[in-house]
Amino acid sequence: MSKRDYYEVLGVGKDASDDELKKAFRKAAVKYHPDKEGGDEAKFKEVNEAYEVLKDRQKRQRYDQFGHAGVGGSSGGGGYGGGNPFEGFGGGQGGFEFNFGDGGLGDIFGQFFGGGGTQRGPVRGRDVETQIQLTFEEAVFGVERELAFDMDDECSHCHGSTVEPGHELKTCPVCKGAGQQTRVMNTMFGAIQQAVTCETCKGRGKVPEKVCTVCRGNGTERRKQEVTLKVPAGIDDGATIRLKERGEATANGPKGDLYVHIRVKAHKKFTREGDLILSEEHVSMVDAALGTEIAVDTVDGKIKMKVPAGTQSGTDFKLSGHGVPHLRSDRRGAHIVQIVVDTPTKLSKKQKELLEQFGGAKKRGIF
Repeated sequence: MSKRDYYEVLGVGKDASDDELKKAFRKAAVKYHPDKEGGDEAKFKEVNEAYEVLKDRQKRQRYDQFGHAGVGGSSGGGGYGGGNPFEGFGGGQGGFEFNFGDGGLGDIFGQFFGGGGTQRGPVRGRDVETQIQLTFEEAVFGVERELAFDMDDECSHCHGSTVEPGHELKTCPVCKGAGQQTRVMNTMFGAIQQAVTCETCKGRGKVPEKVCTVCRGNGTERRKQEVTLKVPAGIDDGATIRLKERGEATANGPKGDLYVHIRVKAHKKFTREGDLILSEEHVSMVDAALGTEIAVDTVDGKIKMKVPAGTQSGTDFKLSGHGVPHLRSDRRGAHIVQIVVDTPTKLSKKQKELLEQFGGAKKRGIF
């Protein structure tokens, strides 16, 4: 679905001032805010995205020149609520997905409101977190990394059952298979009964007839594990990749998850904005006036680009298809090249005379 023109979204003209943009945004934001009766979250996001672009002078200039492709395409904007742009992206390597987490708020609220006191059934293994650093090019094109960890893995002798082979699990003699025990606490309100996880069977309701002689009933062994991580093309700094059940093991339960936090090194020449790559190229005053062809550095190598005669400093040129790949498609953003015209600081006597002649000719109206 194609995006609407940002000026149309805010209901202003292309010559709108900063104050007019701000007033139009506030009016539309109040009208469509999703917390308001009759609000519209989709339109609120659209309004917010339009304002995020048009309030920035450089982004607005690129938008006026190149349209949506000049401001990062579908990756641009500042959507309401800080939504996850990678939501739902997954597949391969055991079903990885991008995940920004909820900070464990569910567990915290569960403890406050009665959900965190007991646990029935197998305990989930511990999550593991790590961080890797990528170059700018690795983030653009994707890369495969081998990661190694010392983690609790399934016991090689009992395969996580905690039982010595040849023996079985039996009903826990303490909780009688319930997995819970009743604990009485004396409080200022009197005696209160609370159901808690059985300490003997850890909530499983069963215990080994004979514990495993290798893991001593833990169900796990500490060992080195290697994980192959496929980082997709187009990933950005600050993203997190979640590999399901690639964390630590636990007895009779599922493994935890592995979270890999991505950091991307700054590039000496390129910067990134959504799916755009931005850079500058310097040309001399003479080349800018007469026109020239320059070799532009891109992530794909050097690309020849024409600089038309009369180009002003600060002019942007778009190299389509040389930006950052989209995570959900085969398309790539653009590379925006801003031209910087260098004014000479040291001139020979002859050069000064020629410039003075040129300046005098302009005053007489020859050019």
